[in-house]
Amino acid sequence: MAKLIGRLAPSPTGAQHIGNARTFLAAWLSVRSRGGKVILRIEDIDSPRVKSWAVEQAIEDLQWLGLDWDEGPDMPAANSPFIQTQRIERYAASFQQLQRAEKVYPCDCSRSDVAAAASAPHDIANAPGNQNFELIYARTCYNKKVRDASVLSGKYSWRFRTEPSEIFFRDGFAGEQIAELQNQFGDFVIYKSDGLPSYQLAVVHDDHEMGVTEVLRGDDLIPSTFRQLAIYDFYGWEPPSFIHLPLVVGPDGRRLAKRHGDTRLSWLREQGVSAERLIGLLAKSLGWTDSLKEQSVADLLALYDLKRIPKEPFVFGEKELNRLLR
Repeated sequence: MAKLIGRLAPSPTGAQHIGNARTFLAAWLSVRSRGGKVILRIEDIDSPRVKSWAVEQAIEDLQWLGLDWDEGPDMPAANSPFIQTQRIERYAASFQQLQRAEKVYPCDCSRSDVAAAASAPHDIANAPGNQNFELIYARTCYNKKVRDASVLSGKYSWRFRTEPSEIFFRDGFAGEQIAELQNQFGDFVIYKSDGLPSYQLAVVHDDHEMGVTEVLRGDDLIPSTFRQLAIYDFYGWEPPSFIHLPLVVGPDGRRLAKRHGDTRLSWLREQGVSAERLIGLLAKSLGWTDSLKEQSVADLLALYDLKRIPKEPFVFGEKELNRLLR
């Protein structure tokens, strides 16, 4: 059997919070409990939102939780570098394959153009835990060829040509997932107008090149999985197995964010909260313990069980915060 390889992939667009910690903990335990290898990768290509201080803080947060890794920015290996903005040339080479196959086309539509042309907002594949809607691109630029980019005067991005076919995958937690990519998602951006690859292309490229065999993340990313599987199919690469868990939400049912108060891991440390106390709360929320007993990540290795994780999102409110701050 191929070696199990998972990854922790924080995005330094801000501070890591309790919701991130819960997903990182589950991802790490899923791999370590079966003797697998863990990679740390910093996904920082979302340049307008990236915070310069957030990379170092994300690493500190993970270390505070007690999570470790075998390869990462601080542990160079054959697959280095592990920071996406240092891998731009690799993405460009992969993108050129898409261009040669005319699998992409240049699109100079603005956001307002896309909104005006879309007939109606579509639920993003009815993804569990996802409450957002997305405008499906009307393929205004579909007839453009790669060579047409040379005559475009303004900014333009590149869109992936989707096919009218169903994509299916069996999620390790959420079960069978199926979507008709073209109708439900449309031709999505794969290279942005700022000259950087989209999240979809970068993640597929990195997971393939780094040999990742399992991806555990929040179920808000189920829609991204369909897009990524289409990219895997183009290159003929074997995709990893996917596990999508329910998110941590606030009392209003929306994904945990600043509007729900301060849940940053760095802030919890400043308040004197121990990692063991937080892990104990997260372990209970994941169905592995019945009490709020303080735990270390090592304590949970024998308790990890995907089948015991609740199907509903974990609601984190004032009561849960007070338990941490007691």
